Amino acid sequence: LVNCQYSMATFSTSERKRRPRGDRKSQEMTMHLQQTFNAAILTSLHPRSQIDIFVEVLQSDGGNYCASVNAATLAVIDAGIPMKDYVCACSASYLGDSPIVDINYLEESSGSPEITVAVLPKSEQIVFLEMNGRLHEDNLSKVVDMAVKGCKDVYGVLDRTVREHVSQVGSSLET
Repeated sequence: LVNCQYSMATFSTSERKRRPRGDRKSQEMTMHLQQTFNAAILTSLHPRSQIDIFVEVLQSDGGNYCASVNAATLAVIDAGIPMKDYVCACSASYLGDSPIVDINYLEESSGSPEITVAVLPKSEQIVFLEMNGRLHEDNLSKVVDMAVKGCKDVYGVLDRTVREHVSQVGSSLET
């Protein structure tokens, strides 16, 4: 069983939130995180076990889901929980006449359509895809391709960081 909980600190945005968890948006994000990690974690290797993923957003500047997935991926890897592959998430939008990737709060709130993608980068399997707003089908493939490319870039950074961490821990154990 993969159990997730997403919440935001009351001070994480410019407006104070009354309820940091339990509101509709937090429940939706919790469900999305759970679906994403159910697709990536090899739960069959841990029968009758529960894997808890708790995400607390301390500062929100857009891309909360993407940052949550990427941070949770590092935490799951650090905990030694077997996964099919890294899960990398990235958002993209179409602003003006060009697709943009990794959008922030201002770009998110501009009213332009937003696509959020979570990918298993080695197999290029999309485990989560969400679109907010309307986007012409001529531009859809450009924006999705841009988001998947962003996920692959995030994968490169995460993989390099994990490998450096493992080599540091390994070298400190040898001495």
